Amino acid sequence: MNPAHIHLLLNHFPTIGFGIGMALYLVGYWNKSDDLKRASLVIFFLIAVIAIPTYVSGAAAEEKFCPIVGGENKCEPGISLMMIHKHEDAALLAFSLMEITGFFAWIGLWQLRRTSKLPGWLPATVLVLSLITFGVMAQAANIGGEVRHPEIQTKAEIDAAAVPGPAIARELGSFVISKTWVWPTCETLHFVGLCLLFTAVLFVNLRILGLAKSVPFSALYQVLPIGIVGFGINLVTGMLFFLAAPQQYTSNVEFHRKMIFILLAGFNALYFMLFDKAWKLGEGQEAAVSSKLVAASAIFLWVGVLYYGHMLPFLGNAF
Repeated sequence: MNPAHIHLLLNHFPTIGFGIGMALYLVGYWNKSDDLKRASLVIFFLIAVIAIPTYVSGAAAEEKFCPIVGGENKCEPGISLMMIHKHEDAALLAFSLMEITGFFAWIGLWQLRRTSKLPGWLPATVLVLSLITFGVMAQAANIGGEVRHPEIQTKAEIDAAAVPGPAIARELGSFVISKTWVWPTCETLHFVGLCLLFTAVLFVNLRILGLAKSVPFSALYQVLPIGIVGFGINLVTGMLFFLAAPQQYTSNVEFHRKMIFILLAGFNALYFMLFDKAWKLGEGQEAAVSSKLVAASAIFLWVGVLYYGHMLPFLGNAF
């Protein structure tokens, strides 16, 4: 199995999963059901996490179909490189909107945990974002299907695919490479994001493990947004790195391991949004064993993300 297989396995989750989440959210929004809204917010967040390895594995699929030979892409018969770039641009827009929707979904889950109700502006915001995201995601998925299945294209679509497009994702990557100040600036911001994220991870999970027992866990709720902001900074800067030199990552096994750790850490983060055990932890109280296991695994997973991220130039031999 190679990263192209991973893309084939994952690329249905964003479209189908997001569609299910949107349907639940529409029903919950219409019936004013907080339970359905909460379930859909969880789905939006999970799909946003899954979308990360889905998008980055797309570059590996391109390299499989159109390997670089002599400095140029040599595509298999019947495969259009311009169609792949068109899919890549549509997927980048869909991915960006999906991550924004996932961010607001997490804010909603955090607010439900904090005050037991959503702020007045958030339900409508998530509704609009989910509708736009699903439409863009469906378009990206359709273009992706046309890459490998030209029989589903109309003559007008085939003619349009033969015309070079803007290749926005490639142009953005070229901008990162060509401007000498962009990459180091992103590196600096990436480090700041890591500091914010890991500080929040340590504050929350060390309390579960028994440190600072004089502080009730509920008092740490204001620390959690710091972590999600840090993750957002890392996601944006990390994607800029990836767009600039995707081949350095898709061929690097350490990057694959980092993606696995990010995926698991994202799932792990939902524990504190969905379960009550930690939030009932008062001043001087000891956490349950299950909560301690989740807290220890959270620290382990994020240390793994940090480790593989920093070791990319040294272990993967791709840089």
